[in-house]
Amino acid sequence: MTLPRKPGRPPLLHRDDILAAAVAVIDAEGLEALTMRRLGAALGVAAMSLYRHFPNRDAVLSGVVARLTTSTSYAVRDAWAVSLRSFAVAYRRMLLDHPRAVALLATHPIDAGTGLGLVAPLFEQFAAEGIDQEHAITVVQSVAVFTLGHVLAQVGGEPPDPATAPFYDAWFDAGLTAMLRGFATTGEA
Repeated sequence: MTLPRKPGRPPLLHRDDILAAAVAVIDAEGLEALTMRRLGAALGVAAMSLYRHFPNRDAVLSGVVARLTTSTSYAVRDAWAVSLRSFAVAYRRMLLDHPRAVALLATHPIDAGTGLGLVAPLFEQFAAEGIDQEHAITVVQSVAVFTLGHVLAQVGGEPPDPATAPFYDAWFDAGLTAMLRGFATTGEA
């Protein structure tokens, strides 16, 4: 992906464009391929110009994690378990859409504020149902980690094999159902 350049004038870069290009490089070539030089080439600029927006590759990776995580869109329903299932299914879909970024999401923690913003509607629903925040955090974190680990097992950093999708879909649904049922009956939520 290369943006068109006007002769004699450096292109204008924006953080969102840089992060979109970083995701595209990871999706197409893998996490190892993402270097500042490769990212600059994808944007049609010198790698040095990226440092105005990100101090280093690690900062770009943090931005990619935040961008992908916050792209998860889910519906808040009438009960915490239904809403949490909606979140888990949407989170899994996002991860499966970006299989070469799953290891990054598993090893690079999301900024706490960004993560809380994503799940704030869930916490509001838990509170409305009389469930304290400590238990809500345990439940949401457990489901998020289960989802991430499940997808990591499914893809291993490469696009999922369509032949195994039904198996993994059933396995995910069974595990998620068991977790939600367990939290509901043990009083954790």
